[in-house]
Amino acid sequence: MKKYSLTAQKRTIVGRKVKSLRKQGMLPATVYGKNVKSVSVAVASDPFQKVHSEAGETGLVELAIDGDLPAGRQDVRPVLIHTVQKDPVHNHPLHIEFHQVDLKEKVTARVPLTLVGDAPAVINKTGVLLTLLDEVEVEALPTDLPEKLAVDVSRLSDVDQEVKVQELAVPAGVTVLTDKEQPIVRVGPLISKEAEAQAAVEAAAAAEAAAAAAGEAPAEGPAVEAVPEEKATEVPEPKEEAI
Repeated sequence: MKKYSLTAQKRTIVGRKVKSLRKQGMLPATVYGKNVKSVSVAVASDPFQKVHSEAGETGLVELAIDGDLPAGRQDVRPVLIHTVQKDPVHNHPLHIEFHQVDLKEKVTARVPLTLVGDAPAVINKTGVLLTLLDEVEVEALPTDLPEKLAVDVSRLSDVDQEVKVQELAVPAGVTVLTDKEQPIVRVGPLISKEAEAQAAVEAAAAAEAAAAAAGEAPAEGPAVEAVPEEKATEVPEPKEEAI
């Protein structure tokens, strides 16, 4: 397993004042672990990002901390990059949590999955490959943690075929904690452009038929009461008076 190295400096700047560190190209960080007193440190941003891009969260890093020992000596600690807090807008790292580990004690970590091989279903255009899981949780000694696990998709030739967690090739000393029955990839049905166009035509025809049927139905409105005709009032003829 490849090892990585970083240098850190003990820091006393905390809270909102850490902005001044970032302006100097440094990132605030914390080192913690089982039976380990937490230490506030700072690491140079560029070297950290380079190591993080290669080591991820499973690569063992030797973190050399200046300031704990006499001049010329460093406190070197085995750590994993546990958490990286990032700026939500620019995606720049803001704060780091290093997990100090005991090399003789097993730890849990999430290992990324990578697809290898070519699925015949995709090559023959009979299906599309759907990724359902991109990492699994494992337990191992820090020195045995794999950087990634390969998922072989070369046997997937038919729709609904899948690769499950239990089919992963796992190195010795590594135990997968994720549910073994959980699918990682599956072949889904391929919808051609012709099928999509036909479905659109059928949907339009159905909508047109529904609109036509609605137009033939008589419109219903509120009932109107009939107004009775007025009867003519008979006026009696005047009687002639004798003169």
